[in-house]
Amino acid sequence: MKCTVNRVPSRSPNDMVSLEKVIKEGVIDPQDVVAVLGKTEGNGCVNDFTRGYAVLALKQFFSENRKDSTFPISYVMSGGTEGILSPHFTVVSRKGAYSPSEVRKDQKSLAIGVAKTADFLPEEIGRLAQVDEVAAAVQRAIAEAGIESAADVHFVQIKCPLLTSEDVQDAQNRAHSTVTEDTYKSMGYSRGASAIGAAIALGEVDRAELKDLDICGSWQLFSNVASTSAGSELAYCEVIVFGNSAYAEGPYFIAHDVMKDAIDAAALKRLLVSHSDSEMVQVLAKAEADPTGFIRGNRHTMLDDSDINHTRHARAVVGGVLASVCGDPMIYVSGGAEHQGPPGGGPVAVVFKRKE
Repeated sequence: MKCTVNRVPSRSPNDMVSLEKVIKEGVIDPQDVVAVLGKTEGNGCVNDFTRGYAVLALKQFFSENRKDSTFPISYVMSGGTEGILSPHFTVVSRKGAYSPSEVRKDQKSLAIGVAKTADFLPEEIGRLAQVDEVAAAVQRAIAEAGIESAADVHFVQIKCPLLTSEDVQDAQNRAHSTVTEDTYKSMGYSRGASAIGAAIALGEVDRAELKDLDICGSWQLFSNVASTSAGSELAYCEVIVFGNSAYAEGPYFIAHDVMKDAIDAAALKRLLVSHSDSEMVQVLAKAEADPTGFIRGNRHTMLDDSDINHTRHARAVVGGVLASVCGDPMIYVSGGAEHQGPPGGGPVAVVFKRKE
Protein backbone atom coordinates (compact mmCIF):
# COMPACT_ATOMS: atom_id res chain seq x y z
CA MET A 1 0.00 0.00 0.00
CA LYS A 2 1.27 3.42 -0.98
CA CYS A 3 -0.63 6.60 -0.02
CA THR A 4 -0.15 10.12 -1.31
CA VAL A 5 -1.65 13.54 -0.53
CA ASN A 6 -1.93 16.44 -2.97
CA ARG A 7 -3.51 19.87 -2.65
CA VAL A 8 -5.23 21.71 -5.50
CA PRO A 9 -6.67 25.25 -5.32
CA SER A 10 -10.29 25.98 -6.25
CA ARG A 11 -11.76 29.21 -7.58
CA SER A 12 -15.27 28.10 -6.64
CA PRO A 13 -16.91 24.99 -5.14
CA ASN A 14 -17.40 23.50 -8.61
CA ASP A 15 -13.99 24.46 -10.02
CA MET A 16 -12.22 21.35 -11.31
CA VAL A 17 -9.63 23.12 -13.49
CA SER A 18 -6.64 22.62 -11.18
CA LEU A 19 -7.67 19.05 -10.38
CA GLU A 20 -7.97 18.24 -14.07
CA LYS A 21 -4.55 19.78 -14.70
CA VAL A 22 -2.69 17.66 -12.12
CA ILE A 23 -4.43 14.54 -13.38
CA LYS A 24 -3.34 15.29 -16.94
CA GLU A 25 0.21 15.88 -15.67
CA GLY A 26 0.17 12.45 -14.03
CA VAL A 27 0.52 13.80 -10.49
CA ILE A 28 -2.78 12.16 -9.47
CA ASP A 29 -4.26 8.97 -10.88
CA PRO A 30 -8.05 9.24 -10.53
CA GLN A 31 -8.28 5.46 -10.17
CA ASP A 32 -6.34 5.66 -6.90
CA VAL A 33 -8.28 8.48 -5.21
CA VAL A 34 -9.96 7.30 -1.99
CA ALA A 35 -10.90 10.63 -0.41
CA VAL A 36 -11.19 14.35 -1.05
CA LEU A 37 -11.19 16.86 1.79
CA GLY A 38 -12.31 20.31 0.75
CA LYS A 39 -12.45 23.82 2.16
CA THR A 40 -15.36 25.61 0.49
CA GLU A 41 -16.16 29.28 0.75
CA GLY A 42 -19.60 29.12 2.36
CA ASN A 43 -20.58 30.05 5.91
CA GLY A 44 -19.94 26.60 7.37
CA CYS A 45 -23.36 26.65 9.03
CA VAL A 46 -26.63 24.78 8.48
CA ASN A 47 -27.44 26.48 5.16
CA ASP A 48 -23.95 26.21 3.68
CA PHE A 49 -24.81 24.59 0.37
CA THR A 50 -21.31 25.06 -1.02
CA ARG A 51 -20.42 21.75 0.61
CA GLY A 52 -23.06 19.77 -1.28
CA TYR A 53 -22.33 21.75 -4.45
CA ALA A 54 -18.66 20.80 -4.27
CA VAL A 55 -19.47 17.13 -3.63
CA LEU A 56 -21.84 17.09 -6.60
CA ALA A 57 -19.19 18.65 -8.85
CA LEU A 58 -16.50 16.25 -7.63
CA LYS A 59 -18.71 13.20 -8.09
CA GLN A 60 -19.52 14.24 -11.65
CA PHE A 61 -15.86 14.94 -12.38
CA PHE A 62 -14.64 11.57 -11.13
CA SER A 63 -17.49 9.69 -12.81
CA GLU A 64 -16.11 11.05 -16.07
CA ASN A 65 -12.46 10.41 -15.22
CA ARG A 66 -12.51 7.02 -13.47
CA LYS A 67 -12.96 3.74 -15.27
CA ASP A 68 -13.46 0.62 -13.15
CA SER A 69 -12.20 1.61 -9.73
CA THR A 70 -13.06 -0.99 -7.11
CA PHE A 71 -13.76 1.49 -4.32
CA PRO A 72 -15.86 4.64 -3.89
CA ILE A 73 -14.45 8.04 -2.94
CA SER A 74 -15.16 9.56 0.47
CA TYR A 75 -15.97 13.26 0.26
CA VAL A 76 -15.54 15.57 3.26
CA MET A 77 -16.32 19.21 2.59
CA SER A 78 -15.71 21.72 5.37
CA GLY A 79 -17.42 25.03 4.76
CA GLY A 80 -15.91 28.35 5.77
CA THR A 81 -12.71 30.01 4.54
CA GLU A 82 -12.86 33.05 6.77
CA GLY A 83 -9.84 35.28 7.16
CA ILE A 84 -6.91 34.17 5.04
CA LEU A 85 -7.91 30.53 4.54
CA SER A 86 -7.72 29.65 0.85
CA PRO A 87 -10.38 27.41 -0.78
CA HIS A 88 -8.91 24.14 -2.00
CA PHE A 89 -9.22 20.36 -2.21
CA THR A 90 -6.91 17.88 -0.49
CA VAL A 91 -6.84 14.75 -2.64
CA VAL A 92 -5.90 11.51 -0.91
CA SER A 93 -4.80 8.56 -3.04
CA ARG A 94 -4.02 4.95 -2.19
CA LYS A 95 -2.39 2.45 -4.51
CA GLY A 96 -2.69 -1.15 -3.43
CA ALA A 97 -4.26 -2.41 -0.22
CA TYR A 98 -3.17 -3.63 3.18
CA SER A 99 -2.55 -7.33 3.53
CA PRO A 100 -1.36 -8.98 6.76
CA SER A 101 0.69 -11.37 4.63
CA GLU A 102 2.93 -8.55 3.44
CA VAL A 103 6.38 -8.07 4.90
CA ARG A 104 6.55 -5.30 7.48
CA LYS A 105 8.79 -2.39 6.50
CA ASP A 106 11.52 -1.00 8.72
CA GLN A 107 10.02 2.49 8.36
CA LYS A 108 6.35 3.34 8.83
CA SER A 109 4.64 5.36 6.10
CA LEU A 110 1.30 7.05 5.58
CA ALA A 111 -1.65 4.68 5.65
CA ILE A 112 -5.25 5.68 4.91
CA GLY A 113 -8.42 3.82 5.87
CA VAL A 114 -11.99 4.82 5.03
CA ALA A 115 -15.38 3.68 6.28
CA LYS A 116 -19.01 4.77 6.45
CA THR A 117 -21.78 4.36 8.99
CA ALA A 118 -25.38 3.58 8.19
CA ASP A 119 -27.82 6.48 7.81
CA PHE A 120 -28.99 7.96 11.11
CA LEU A 121 -32.55 8.70 12.17
CA PRO A 122 -33.02 12.27 13.40
CA GLU A 123 -33.44 11.10 17.00
CA GLU A 124 -30.08 9.26 16.87
CA ILE A 125 -27.99 12.28 15.90
CA GLY A 126 -25.95 13.65 18.80
CA ARG A 127 -26.67 10.64 20.99
CA LEU A 128 -25.06 7.32 21.91
CA ALA A 129 -26.44 5.61 18.80
CA GLN A 130 -24.23 7.87 16.72
CA VAL A 131 -21.29 7.40 19.08
CA ASP A 132 -21.42 3.62 18.74
CA GLU A 133 -21.80 3.63 14.96
CA VAL A 134 -18.85 5.97 14.55
CA ALA A 135 -16.67 3.97 16.94
CA ALA A 136 -17.27 0.83 14.89
CA ALA A 137 -16.59 2.66 11.62
CA VAL A 138 -13.30 4.10 12.93
CA GLN A 139 -12.19 0.63 13.97
CA ARG A 140 -12.98 -0.68 10.48
CA ALA A 141 -11.01 2.15 8.88
CA ILE A 142 -8.01 1.49 11.14
CA ALA A 143 -8.06 -2.20 10.22
CA GLU A 144 -8.35 -1.38 6.50
CA ALA A 145 -5.29 0.85 6.75
CA GLY A 146 -3.19 -1.84 8.43
CA ILE A 147 -2.49 0.42 11.40
CA GLU A 148 -1.45 -1.77 14.30
CA SER A 149 -1.56 0.66 17.23
CA ALA A 150 -3.76 3.57 18.30
CA ALA A 151 -0.53 5.51 18.81
CA ASP A 152 0.01 5.36 15.04
CA VAL A 153 -3.32 7.09 14.34
CA HIS A 154 -2.67 10.82 13.94
CA PHE A 155 -5.88 12.26 12.48
CA VAL A 156 -9.42 10.92 12.17
CA GLN A 157 -11.55 13.05 9.87
CA ILE A 158 -15.29 12.50 10.15
CA LYS A 159 -18.06 14.15 8.17
CA CYS A 160 -21.35 13.88 10.04
CA PRO A 161 -24.98 14.92 9.52
CA LEU A 162 -26.96 17.68 11.22
CA LEU A 163 -30.63 18.25 11.99
CA THR A 164 -32.82 20.32 9.72
CA SER A 165 -36.24 21.62 10.74
CA GLU A 166 -37.75 18.86 8.58
CA ASP A 167 -35.76 16.24 10.50
CA VAL A 168 -37.00 17.57 13.82
CA GLN A 169 -40.59 17.53 12.58
CA ASP A 170 -40.19 13.99 11.23
CA ALA A 171 -39.03 12.72 14.62
CA GLN A 172 -41.88 14.46 16.41
CA ASN A 173 -44.40 12.98 13.97
CA ARG A 174 -43.12 9.56 14.99
CA ALA A 175 -43.34 10.44 18.72
CA HIS A 176 -39.56 10.80 19.11
CA SER A 177 -37.55 13.73 20.43
CA THR A 178 -34.31 15.06 18.98
CA VAL A 179 -31.27 16.07 21.02
CA THR A 180 -32.13 19.70 20.22
CA GLU A 181 -34.62 21.59 18.08
CA ASP A 182 -32.00 24.23 17.25
CA THR A 183 -30.54 23.22 13.90
CA TYR A 184 -27.29 25.16 14.44
CA LYS A 185 -26.75 23.57 17.87
CA SER A 186 -27.36 20.17 16.29
CA MET A 187 -24.11 20.60 14.38
CA GLY A 188 -22.21 20.73 17.67
CA TYR A 189 -23.99 17.69 19.08
CA SER A 190 -23.27 15.68 15.93
CA ARG A 191 -19.62 16.74 15.87
CA GLY A 192 -19.31 15.92 19.57
CA ALA A 193 -20.91 12.48 19.28
CA SER A 194 -18.67 11.65 16.33
CA ALA A 195 -15.55 12.77 18.17
CA ILE A 196 -16.40 10.69 21.23
CA GLY A 197 -16.99 7.72 18.93
CA ALA A 198 -13.47 8.14 17.58
CA ALA A 199 -12.13 8.50 21.13
CA ILE A 200 -13.76 5.21 22.14
CA ALA A 201 -12.31 3.42 19.12
CA LEU A 202 -8.84 4.68 20.06
CA GLY A 203 -9.12 3.91 23.77
CA GLU A 204 -9.19 7.58 24.80
CA VAL A 205 -12.68 7.37 26.35
CA ASP A 206 -14.33 4.50 28.21
CA ARG A 207 -17.69 3.56 26.70
CA ALA A 208 -18.91 1.74 29.82
CA GLU A 209 -19.87 4.81 31.84
CA LEU A 210 -20.85 7.06 28.94
CA LYS A 211 -24.31 8.67 28.87
CA ASP A 212 -26.17 10.79 26.33
CA LEU A 213 -25.77 13.82 28.61
CA ASP A 214 -21.98 13.54 28.37
CA ILE A 215 -22.15 14.60 24.73
CA CYS A 216 -21.48 18.36 24.72
CA GLY A 217 -21.70 18.21 28.49
CA SER A 218 -18.62 16.46 29.88
CA TRP A 219 -15.81 18.42 28.26
CA GLN A 220 -13.09 16.38 29.98
CA LEU A 221 -13.91 13.63 27.48
CA PHE A 222 -12.16 14.17 24.16
CA SER A 223 -9.97 12.74 21.43
CA ASN A 224 -6.54 14.12 20.63
CA VAL A 225 -6.82 13.22 16.95
CA ALA A 226 -10.50 13.49 15.99
CA SER A 227 -11.68 16.17 13.56
CA THR A 228 -15.40 16.25 12.86
CA SER A 229 -17.42 18.44 10.52
CA ALA A 230 -21.22 18.54 10.25
CA GLY A 231 -23.25 19.21 7.12
CA SER A 232 -26.70 18.85 5.61
CA GLU A 233 -25.41 17.04 2.53
CA LEU A 234 -25.42 13.56 4.09
CA ALA A 235 -27.36 11.44 6.62
CA TYR A 236 -24.49 9.17 7.64
CA CYS A 237 -20.85 9.62 8.70
CA GLU A 238 -17.83 9.46 6.42
CA VAL A 239 -14.70 8.35 8.29
CA ILE A 240 -11.14 8.83 7.04
CA VAL A 241 -8.29 7.62 9.25
CA PHE A 242 -4.80 9.02 8.71
CA GLY A 243 -1.97 7.13 10.34
CA ASN A 244 1.35 5.41 9.81
CA SER A 245 1.85 1.71 9.17
CA ALA A 246 4.75 -0.66 8.72
CA TYR A 247 2.71 -2.28 5.95
CA ALA A 248 2.67 0.95 3.93
CA GLU A 249 5.49 2.32 1.82
CA GLY A 250 6.45 5.60 0.21
CA PRO A 251 7.82 8.97 1.35
CA TYR A 252 4.65 10.28 3.04
CA PHE A 253 3.94 10.13 6.77
CA ILE A 254 1.85 12.03 9.29
CA ALA A 255 2.38 13.42 12.81
CA HIS A 256 0.17 15.37 15.20
CA ASP A 257 0.15 17.61 18.24
CA VAL A 258 -2.61 19.30 20.25
CA MET A 259 -3.28 23.03 20.44
CA LYS A 260 -4.20 24.02 23.99
CA ASP A 261 -6.11 27.07 22.73
CA ALA A 262 -6.80 29.04 19.55
CA ILE A 263 -3.48 30.93 19.65
CA ASP A 264 -1.24 27.98 20.47
CA ALA A 265 1.14 28.38 17.53
CA ALA A 266 3.76 26.36 19.41
CA ALA A 267 1.93 23.09 18.65
CA LEU A 268 2.51 23.43 14.91
CA LYS A 269 6.01 24.79 15.43
CA ARG A 270 6.94 21.65 17.39
CA LEU A 271 5.80 19.45 14.52
CA LEU A 272 7.68 21.41 11.89
CA VAL A 273 10.87 21.53 13.95
CA SER A 274 10.71 17.83 14.82
CA HIS A 275 10.45 16.94 11.14
CA SER A 276 12.50 19.76 9.61
CA ASP A 277 14.25 17.27 7.34
CA SER A 278 10.93 16.58 5.55
CA GLU A 279 8.65 18.67 3.34
CA MET A 280 5.33 19.91 4.75
CA VAL A 281 2.53 18.74 2.46
CA GLN A 282 -0.65 19.73 4.33
CA VAL A 283 -1.80 20.99 7.71
CA LEU A 284 -5.04 19.60 9.18
CA ALA A 285 -6.52 21.29 12.23
CA LYS A 286 -9.58 22.02 14.35
CA ALA A 287 -10.68 25.41 15.62
CA GLU A 288 -12.93 26.32 18.53
CA ALA A 289 -14.03 29.36 20.51
CA ASP A 290 -13.15 28.49 24.11
CA PRO A 291 -16.48 27.58 25.79
CA THR A 292 -15.42 29.33 29.02
CA GLY A 293 -15.43 32.68 27.23
CA PHE A 294 -11.77 33.28 28.12
CA ILE A 295 -8.42 32.68 26.42
CA ARG A 296 -5.39 32.74 28.71
CA GLY A 297 -7.30 34.73 31.32
CA ASN A 298 -8.68 37.30 28.92
CA ARG A 299 -12.33 37.54 27.82
CA HIS A 300 -13.22 36.86 24.20
CA THR A 301 -16.51 37.77 22.50
CA MET A 302 -16.80 35.01 19.91
CA LEU A 303 -19.65 33.28 21.76
CA ASP A 304 -21.61 36.52 22.24
CA ASP A 305 -21.54 37.79 18.66
CA SER A 306 -25.08 37.64 17.28
CA ASP A 307 -23.95 38.63 13.79
CA ILE A 308 -21.24 36.04 13.13
CA ASN A 309 -21.31 32.44 14.41
CA HIS A 310 -18.48 31.54 16.79
CA THR A 311 -17.27 28.73 14.55
CA ARG A 312 -16.54 31.30 11.84
CA HIS A 313 -14.56 33.48 14.24
CA ALA A 314 -12.57 30.45 15.41
CA ARG A 315 -11.68 29.32 11.88
CA ALA A 316 -10.40 32.78 11.03
CA VAL A 317 -8.28 32.98 14.20
CA VAL A 318 -6.76 29.51 14.03
CA GLY A 319 -6.30 29.72 10.26
CA GLY A 320 -4.33 32.93 10.68
CA VAL A 321 -2.24 31.59 13.54
CA LEU A 322 -1.30 28.37 11.73
CA ALA A 323 -0.72 30.03 8.35
CA SER A 324 1.66 32.48 10.02
CA VAL A 325 3.71 29.52 11.26
CA CYS A 326 3.77 27.38 8.12
CA GLY A 327 3.68 30.28 5.66
CA ASP A 328 0.78 28.84 3.67
CA PRO A 329 -2.94 29.80 3.80
CA MET A 330 -4.07 26.77 1.77
CA ILE A 331 -4.52 24.61 4.86
CA TYR A 332 -7.45 22.59 6.19
CA VAL A 333 -8.92 24.26 9.28
CA SER A 334 -12.37 23.13 10.40
CA GLY A 335 -14.50 24.94 12.98
CA GLY A 336 -16.32 23.51 15.99
CA ALA A 337 -14.08 21.28 18.12
CA GLU A 338 -16.52 19.74 20.59
CA HIS A 339 -14.67 16.82 22.26
CA GLN A 340 -11.85 17.29 19.74
CA GLY A 341 -8.88 18.16 21.88
CA PRO A 342 -9.18 20.01 25.20
CA PRO A 343 -11.90 22.69 25.53
CA GLY A 344 -10.89 25.72 23.47
CA GLY A 345 -8.09 23.82 21.75
CA GLY A 346 -7.91 21.10 19.14
CA PRO A 347 -5.72 18.65 17.26
CA VAL A 348 -3.32 19.77 14.56
CA ALA A 349 -1.68 17.28 12.21
CA VAL A 350 0.82 17.61 9.41
CA VAL A 351 1.29 15.33 6.43
CA PHE A 352 4.98 15.28 5.56
CA LYS A 353 6.98 13.97 2.62
CA ARG A 354 10.47 12.66 3.25
CA LYS A 355 13.08 14.29 1.08
CA GLU A 356 14.77 12.04 -1.45
